Amino acid sequence: MSPEITLIAALFIGLVVGVAISRLRSSLRRREWRARDRAYSQSRPHVIPNVEPGPWLRESEVSSRPTDAADQLRIVMAASFSAQPLLSKSEVRVYQDLDAFVTACNPRWLVMAQVSLGEILKSRDAQAYSCINSKRVDLLLVDENCHPRHVVEYQGSGHHQGTAAARDAVKKEALRRAGIGYHEVVAGHTTPSELKRLVERLVESPASTQSTTTRTSTN
Repeated sequence: MSPEITLIAALFIGLVVGVAISRLRSSLRRREWRARDRAYSQSRPHVIPNVEPGPWLRESEVSSRPTDAADQLRIVMAASFSAQPLLSKSEVRVYQDLDAFVTACNPRWLVMAQVSLGEILKSRDAQAYSCINSKRVDLLLVDENCHPRHVVEYQGSGHHQGTAAARDAVKKEALRRAGIGYHEVVAGHTTPSELKRLVERLVESPASTQSTTTRTSTN
């Protein structure tokens, strides 16, 4: 074989090997870019397409918000906000009846709406606390010292959809362990008279509260 042919063959082989190596490097770079893109997509804040329909965001959406105050301010300044009712119309009716019955039994007790469990419960277990921190209760009865005594949950017609029952079970257990009562008002089933009897059973009258305080101070 002549030297010219040998040189051409060597150049051709070198070209083929060079192209193969270039394609291999390009393939490896594409794989690396895809891996980085997946990692970035998983770590970046979740984009919420529409927050108008529901009064509150799901926990997964709330927990994904930016934690840096400057970023939060920038995002808020670029958005628009509008006020919305704290309770639905049916929840307002239950609240008004409950508040009237509680006031009649003991005017020093209060009814509060949409209270975060993280504000009325505490735990040394950080993981357990994180499970209830952002959960809310519909209505909360507090005594004259603003101590939480009883929770009243309004169960509407579509309440037990999806994971609602599981979320309620978490709230029930946490409240039970804290010594706070849990009671349900079911739409279309619980009558105002039944709600009144429930309140009369739960709320201590001022006379009985004062008697208990007197006995405690005497002892």
